[in-house]
Amino acid sequence: MDPIFEHKLLATRRHLLGSMAGGIGAMAMQDLLGAGTATSAIATDPMAAKQPPLPAKAKRMIVIHLTGSPPHLDLYDHKPELVKHSGEDCPAEAIAGKKFAFTSGTPKLLGTPRQWVRCGESGMELSDAIPNLHRVADKLCLVKSMFTDQFNHAPAELMVYTGSPRAGRPSLGSWATYGLGSENANLPGFVVMISSGVQPNGGTSSFGSGFLPSVYQGVQCRSKGDPVLYVSDPPGMDRALRRASLDALRDLNELQARELGNPETVTRIAQYELAFRMQASVPEVMDISREPQEVLDAYGAKPGSSSLANNCLLARRLVEEGVRFVHLFDWGWDFHGTGPQEDIRDGLTKKAATFDKPAAALIEDLEQRGLLEDTLVLCTGEFGRTPFREGRTAGGGILGRDQYPDGYPVWMAGGCVKPEYVHGASDDLGFKAARDQVHIHDLQATILHLLGFDHTKLTYRFQGRDFRLTDVHGNVVKGILA
Repeated sequence: MDPIFEHKLLATRRHLLGSMAGGIGAMAMQDLLGAGTATSAIATDPMAAKQPPLPAKAKRMIVIHLTGSPPHLDLYDHKPELVKHSGEDCPAEAIAGKKFAFTSGTPKLLGTPRQWVRCGESGMELSDAIPNLHRVADKLCLVKSMFTDQFNHAPAELMVYTGSPRAGRPSLGSWATYGLGSENANLPGFVVMISSGVQPNGGTSSFGSGFLPSVYQGVQCRSKGDPVLYVSDPPGMDRALRRASLDALRDLNELQARELGNPETVTRIAQYELAFRMQASVPEVMDISREPQEVLDAYGAKPGSSSLANNCLLARRLVEEGVRFVHLFDWGWDFHGTGPQEDIRDGLTKKAATFDKPAAALIEDLEQRGLLEDTLVLCTGEFGRTPFREGRTAGGGILGRDQYPDGYPVWMAGGCVKPEYVHGASDDLGFKAARDQVHIHDLQATILHLLGFDHTKLTYRFQGRDFRLTDVHGNVVKGILA
């Protein structure tokens, strides 16, 4: 049925009389207040910059997601006891009643083969796989007591960014832009970039808007080729003709918005207008060839290529221009040991080299430009890796670890988190978060707090109830706040 005709069918005399007290009263109130819902929405930019309700420590955020989850016991969490008992059977009490993705029976403990260094004034221990991060250790807040509810990739990734293991909820970046808007009307408020050629485990739901208006979803940009797919005009259409066509579409959409009051129609208007402005602004901000050679060298970035290094540099350029939230996904961190590239020795050295240099350069570059203090940087995977050898590869010469949710680290920098600080700890063998535990919902609550929100009050009503990123859980981790 025609949705406009269906909408008109509701406006019968019986419907009018039945809702007269609320309906006509509401119409009068809207008139007194100045405008109805649809018309006021048309006049309002949903991405206009907003002040958060609480004092904000961070104005913007960059997330580096290492898709597949790195072997944290070989990067950030040194366990001498695990090395001491490497090759022995796992303690029965550590694995009793637990299920693992690819391991059964009694696996063998696996101590790290990496060398470790105490870094900076804090003495934070980091492995030799990430030498550039040693240089910025005193800028890092390392949370070593994370845990989650999921041990499979897609549900765990969705849990991190939407608060639910199932698709359909708004992502962290969408919540941030819903609450804060954007500081640049000519760029998206929420930008997503992918490196290593593979989409996130959770698909577009990891950066989608769920039931929030779709104007708040992440806009995927590319560091190679057209920055945004289909943003360029097709052959035969110049900018003036594009403007005329968008004006006609806007007029038609405004008529529909007044007729039906659908917020997605207002979103469509805003997205068309943003796309038109992006045609001029995005190519400029995404052109890293404008950067001095020493900056390109610091990141290891190469104009015209596609890499995490390019994306880290682009993240700095985007937040510098007022983009509120930048999410970088980098594939290739699923270190099961099924091939040489997944070995925690040479394989990890090679993969870490693609991340370590640009991540350190990003922190230094933000600080040099005065942006680190109010830009929150988060680096995480969807969960951790086991302290024992992965079952399928346990008999071979390649060392790998299975997926593991019970204890792992993440690191943050800037945004008024404590620098040169280690929060919490896992047990001596690395089986679980043992001190100052931080659940995924606690991390989400803390991020929203740093952005200026009470996580229990940043809500959106959908299907009869108020939803929030943290669902009905979560506590701010005050120990990491500067």
